[in-house]
Amino acid sequence: MAKNHYDIALLPGDGIGPEVTDAAVAVLTDALKRHGITPHYTTYEAGAAYYQKSNEAISAASMKAVGEADAILLGAMGLPDVRYPDGTEIAPQIDLREHYGLFASLRPCRLFPGVPTRVRADTIDMVVIRELTEGLFAGRHDPTEPNDESASDRLTITRATSEKLFQLAFAQARLRRRLHGTPGHVTLLDKSNVLRSNAFLRKVFDEVAARHPDIGTARLYIDAGSMMLVTNPERFDVIVTENVFGDITSEIAAGVVGGLGVAPSGDVSETHGMFQPSHGTAPDIAGQGVANPIAAILSAAMLLDWMADRHADERCASAAAAIRAATCQVLTHGPKTRDIGGTAGTADVTRAIQNALTSSALAA
Repeated sequence: MAKNHYDIALLPGDGIGPEVTDAAVAVLTDALKRHGITPHYTTYEAGAAYYQKSNEAISAASMKAVGEADAILLGAMGLPDVRYPDGTEIAPQIDLREHYGLFASLRPCRLFPGVPTRVRADTIDMVVIRELTEGLFAGRHDPTEPNDESASDRLTITRATSEKLFQLAFAQARLRRRLHGTPGHVTLLDKSNVLRSNAFLRKVFDEVAARHPDIGTARLYIDAGSMMLVTNPERFDVIVTENVFGDITSEIAAGVVGGLGVAPSGDVSETHGMFQPSHGTAPDIAGQGVANPIAAILSAAMLLDWMADRHADERCASAAAAIRAATCQVLTHGPKTRDIGGTAGTADVTRAIQNALTSSALAA
């Protein structure tokens, strides 16, 4: 049901996370207010810096509270020099995925006018759907014995999660075709010729695909599919794949359309949604005011789309569309940050998008 205000939990995190979160919040607030909605934000600490002072990545209280919000907007978390005793980085975003069963990450990659790319393609508009809770992450908490001779990780695929994942992929293909005129096609990337788990993944995919005869499908081995992402990215609409394969291919896709600075994402379940830029914390540029806020701003638009669907609130969908249109205008005409060929800072790009929102509202 549509509401007069929405509660949004903010997890700014580390490095450039707070900078791009501030930018996304500024644009999100303007877009919502222009559509008659008042957002309410609550900020929670989590990440590497929080771990250094508390010895935990996120508190139990914060973990509970963020799940009670209408949606979560996350900046970026983790620092390369701050690690757990086992050598892994602090990553509460993974803890959040596991705690709330966020089984799929939606990672749109669109080539915007004005954004340089190194590939020869005119129209790239795809979404990579990465499974989040199992695959090669399934054994993340398995007990291990100290061993200086070998180490292993567990890869597990379950029918229950795979069916949910594939149902979401086909729903996304159908939605994208209706809203954006994309082909309505789903490609599975796997390694079913070698891995038993992936052969099972393909079997479940085929079963779900049979329920959606109106949506075209393809099945590619991950190695060939990765090459095609670079040599022929225009062939893809919706890509769906295992956890680690999706982690890698979504970044390849982001590189094809100009880099992680323009790549948003949303981690979702049937009941919870967490939205964040696909990039990391970039500590080398943190605090300099030069980070690209586009991915975070587009993640905020994804958050609005998710709330629009969950609450049947067309105002949120309209606000999301306005953010994307304003962002596209700024990417086309500038200003742009240096990672995509410009010289502007974070605040310059954010203000330009806010101004574009105002201009479009006045024109309407």
